[in-house]
Amino acid sequence: MNTTVTPAAGINHPEYTRYTLLFVYACITYAIIGFSWGAIMGGFPLLRMYVDTAPHGRLILLAHGHINLLGWVEMAIFGAIYYFIPRLVNRPIYSMKLVKIHFWMHNVGLVGMVLLFTTAGVIGGYDPGPEVEATVNRLMAGVGLFGTMVLLANIIWGYNIFKTGKSGTNPQ
Repeated sequence: MNTTVTPAAGINHPEYTRYTLLFVYACITYAIIGFSWGAIMGGFPLLRMYVDTAPHGRLILLAHGHINLLGWVEMAIFGAIYYFIPRLVNRPIYSMKLVKIHFWMHNVGLVGMVLLFTTAGVIGGYDPGPEVEATVNRLMAGVGLFGTMVLLANIIWGYNIFKTGKSGTNPQ
C-alpha cells in the first residue's frame, strides 16, 4: 500500500483550507467594521467634529485606518497568497503551525491596537490635563506592543511563504 502524500493532498488539506478561509472571513469582518466605522464618523457631525478637533481625537482615525489596512486589506492579501503560493510551487505550506501562529498573533495584535487607539482617542479628547496625557501615553505604549505583535506575525508569514517557495514542507 502506497502511503505517499501527493503535493495536491497537502495543498488541499482541510486544516490548511480552513485557515486560508479564516483569513478571508477575517478580511470580510474587518471590511464591514472599517467601512461602517468610516460611515458613522463621516455621517454624524458631532462625532466628525470630535475626531477632527478634540485633543487626541485623531487617534480614533488611526484606529479606523488600522482596522482597514491591517484588517481587511492585509487579511485579503494573506488569504490570497496562502492560497496561490502552494499551488504555484506545487507543494504544501512549509509549516501549518506557523500559519496558525500568524493568524492568531496578527488578529490579537490588531484588535489590541484598535481598542487602545480608540480608548486613547476618547479619553484624550475630554481633558488634555497631565493625568489624561499620562494615561494616553500609557495606552499608546500598549499600541506599540500590540503593533510589535502584528509586525512579528507578518515576519512569520513572510518566512513561511519564503520557505514554502524555496524548500517545501517542514518535517513537523
